[in-house]
Order: sequence, then C-alpha cells, then structure tokens
Amino acid sequence: MNVTFVGVGAIGLPMARQIQSAGHPVTGIDISEVSRKKAAKYNIVVQPNIKMVAATEVVVVMVATPGQLKQLVTDAGDTVAGQTWVIMSTVGPDAVREASQTLLLAGAKVVDAPVTGGTARAATGELMIFAAGTPAVIDKVTPVLSAMGTLCFVGENIGEGQAIKVINQHLCAVHIVAAAEALSLAGALGIDPAKVLPLVEKGAAGSWMLSDRGPRMLQDNNVEVTSTINIFIKDSGLVAEAAKKHQADVPLLNIAHQRYLKAKELGLELNDDSRVIETWK
Repeated sequence: MNVTFVGVGAIGLPMARQIQSAGHPVTGIDISEVSRKKAAKYNIVVQPNIKMVAATEVVVVMVATPGQLKQLVTDAGDTVAGQTWVIMSTVGPDAVREASQTLLLAGAKVVDAPVTGGTARAATGELMIFAAGTPAVIDKVTPVLSAMGTLCFVGENIGEGQAIKVINQHLCAVHIVAAAEALSLAGALGIDPAKVLPLVEKGAAGSWMLSDRGPRMLQDNNVEVTSTINIFIKDSGLVAEAAKKHQADVPLLNIAHQRYLKAKELGLELNDDSRVIETWK
C-alpha cells in the first residue's frame, strides 16, 4: 500500500521505517529540516507540507499536538477523498473526533489508532496499537498497522482509541514522576541512587517507566532525548482536560503535571522527560 507518513520525528521515523521494511512505499511529511535529513538517510523522501505530496492510499499521522492535527487536515482539504487516514498521534478524544468529522465529510475514511511503547519498541515494530473505527476500514489498513506492532481493536467509535491512550498517559506521567521522586529520596537518605535502582526495579515496586527512565535519570541533562518534557506537558494536560470534562478526580496526575511544568520553568522543555528529576534538586 502506498503510504504518506506525517511526522517523522523521534518515534515517527522508526515507525515509518517499519512500514517501509514491510514492503509499503513511504513518503514522509515533516516541517523539521533535521527530521527530513534523518529520514533521507533511510531512503524516505520527506516534504515539508502535505500539499507537496501526491495522494496515497493511506495517510498515517504522527504529529505532536491537537493543533498540528487540525492544521494538517485543513491543509489537506478536499484531496483526502478516497484515502484512509490513520491518526496515531496522542491528541485526545475530542481532537480526533473533530478531525474525523472533517475528513469524513471530505470523502476519507478514518482509523483512531494511538500507540504506546516508545521509541525503542517503535524501532523493533513492537508497539501496541489501540485501534478504533469501522472493522472493515481497520482490516483494510491492517497490513500497514501490523508492520508497526500489535493491533488491539478497542471499539468501533472514533475517540475510543484516544480514550485508552489518555488512561495510558495518565499512568506514564505519574510513573515517571514517581520514579524521579523515589530516586531523589534515595539520595536524600544518603544512598547512591545507582545502587538503589537495580535493587528495587525487579521487585513489587518496579515499573516499566522506572526501568526505562531510571537509568537516564542517573545521568545528566545531555542524555539522549527519546521523549521531551514538552511531550509530557502536552500529554498530562490532555489527561487533565479529559478528567475535568468528565468530572474525574485525578490528584496524582495533577501533581505530576505540575512537575513537568516546573521542569519547563527550569528550561528543560526540550530535554528528555527523565530530566523531570531536576525539579527535586
């Protein structure tokens, strides 16, 4: 299947490469010149705007924010007729429903399919994909989706995939902050956090985020960026917004959100999200 992949950044590029490796021709879209140059090393031609790309069967969307999704749909206009759009970004239920309505009116089909697993699993094609939409439409794009990871059908209504991702990001946001707080506590107790981490991560107190982010928390601010503080400001904000709309009490999430905002105040917004540990120093 011919695929347009929008957003070939830290997680988008390895996803696009998995699609390409599965035999599907891929053309990329990204406003970042740095991202375009990186993609070119893997023989993926990337344009700065969707208007510059010929229509393809499938459009996979991995932009960063709801605003970017809205602008993308606006830019695409009526050229989407006959296409299937797979929205894999974390943008929240409302944003994906709004985009879907516009795309459907313009003659496109839509799958709501956010992912979890991070850059490491994106690179190996082992993401978990929360897919919502008409079963026949999902079946049509399954060859593309299965190249990126495990497909989990969560419902027929657009927005249900994003709702699952909201819950997922609630846990991720809290677990990262909890890991940072625990390792900071170790230091306050006079114990080397580097000795504490391997002792606790495999026991009942362990979490995927502790094992993944913990080692990076023990490094400095120059650690490789796999997901920025800004991403978790956005994601935890989406969770808080959804919770408020549905009158759900999320005090732990709110505390975590404030930690990411504090990290931004320290000038760390473009650093790896593990650097939220700096807010305890």
